[in-house]
Amino acid sequence: MHAAAQLSKAELHVFRKLTTPAKIQKFLDDLGYNLEPNGATCYSPRMVLRERVAHCMEGALVGAAALRFLGFPALLVDLEGIRDSDHVLAVYKLNGGWGAVAKSDYSGLRSREPVYRTIRELAMSYFEHYFNPKGEKTLRAYSPRPVDLKRFDNRHWIIAEENVWYIPEHLCEVPHKDVLTPKMERALSPMDHRLYKAGRLGGLGP
Repeated sequence: MHAAAQLSKAELHVFRKLTTPAKIQKFLDDLGYNLEPNGATCYSPRMVLRERVAHCMEGALVGAAALRFLGFPALLVDLEGIRDSDHVLAVYKLNGGWGAVAKSDYSGLRSREPVYRTIRELAMSYFEHYFNPKGEKTLRAYSPRPVDLKRFDNRHWIIAEENVWYIPEHLCEVPHKDVLTPKMERALSPMDHRLYKAGRLGGLGP
């Protein structure tokens, strides 16, 4: 079912204003950050529009729904951290390049322009910006095949009135590829304090 057929008039009004990936990202940035304890909620896009808050996973779902409204598939990629939360991207391909929109209060973990030739290139663009409060660089793996959320259309993930935990559960189950060898990991340098301070604007994490 096309996204528009699932939305109310008020919801359609919101999505119709998000006419570019940049506008989608601005909308995600303007949402409040969901301060519920980690793992407490996984709002559907409808619930996010109502509550006006989102964390990383919830923002990715809104981004994917908005991208579908523009004619892109609703695709998600999972970035996996060590001693850190995963980070989820809503990705799209334009003119041969991969880009992303995302919700985060770490400034470097938001959108990417569609200039990356592969999902790996896109994922690795987050490496230097993906760190925990201790300043450890924590990105360790990514899901190389984007998950198309059309697989969940029969569960009405866009307009659901309950938490859509089945989506992050599926993301955890799909194959991931490591981004570092053990030698690379041992050779990692400490986080640059300037990049750390810039990334912590907002300070609530992915």
